[in-house]
Amino acid sequence: MDISTEILVAQNISIGYAGKAQAVVANGINISLKPGSLTALIGANGIGKSTLLRTLSGLQKPLSGTVSVNGKSLYSYSPPHLAQQLSLVLTDSLPPGNLSVFELVALGRHPYTNWLGSLSTEDIAKVNEAITMTQTQHLAHKKHFEISDGQLQNVLIARALAQDTPLIILDEPTTHLDLPHKANLLRLLKKLASEQTKCILFSTHDLDLALQMADELLVMKKGSLIQGRPEELIENNSFDNLFSEQNIFFDKARGSFVIKGF
Repeated sequence: MDISTEILVAQNISIGYAGKAQAVVANGINISLKPGSLTALIGANGIGKSTLLRTLSGLQKPLSGTVSVNGKSLYSYSPPHLAQQLSLVLTDSLPPGNLSVFELVALGRHPYTNWLGSLSTEDIAKVNEAITMTQTQHLAHKKHFEISDGQLQNVLIARALAQDTPLIILDEPTTHLDLPHKANLLRLLKKLASEQTKCILFSTHDLDLALQMADELLVMKKGSLIQGRPEELIENNSFDNLFSEQNIFFDKARGSFVIKGF
């Protein structure tokens, strides 16, 4: 895959909710994401990160502007074809029932299976490859509700890898994980972006980890968004006023967020 080609491009989009009382969350958003990159979306609670991810993944349309994936309008794809371009990892959308980890990962092959949903030899190979890459082989026969939150995050990423899409979008994948598991998960995402040439976008509240691990950041403030490499954003004071609380600020000397007076 040509790493100079953008996988996802958002041009001058306005995000929010349509209806009689249209609610605009942010205007004039421009985003360009390439393969082989790990990008973190950061911002204060309630700023609209989930709304933006829902818009970029096709779950809702922008109020204006365009979103394209691999040079084609996001909304011109049929659902099966879009599922071959983009995989979405949401921890609150697990299927019900007694699926094993292997079966859960195998759901990622749904866009490629026949009308019976039967797994081919190639499908099974893709599932096993995804399980191996995420080091979840020892969990394959466990039920998905029997494993820890950290293990489940890796399994959901395995499902996305089995889906074999150039773009993976994750909403808050480090939520409920302790620091070691957060770091391990982000290392895995960075490795997958680099070695599998995936374009990976994730939202997070773990700002310091995002600064250390992400190739690029999307910094969402009230009504606007800035994209750039961490060092560029630090130099341009892009983290100033990220939070409304006056006692939290970004210390350029430390390269991290600090609480004033501590």
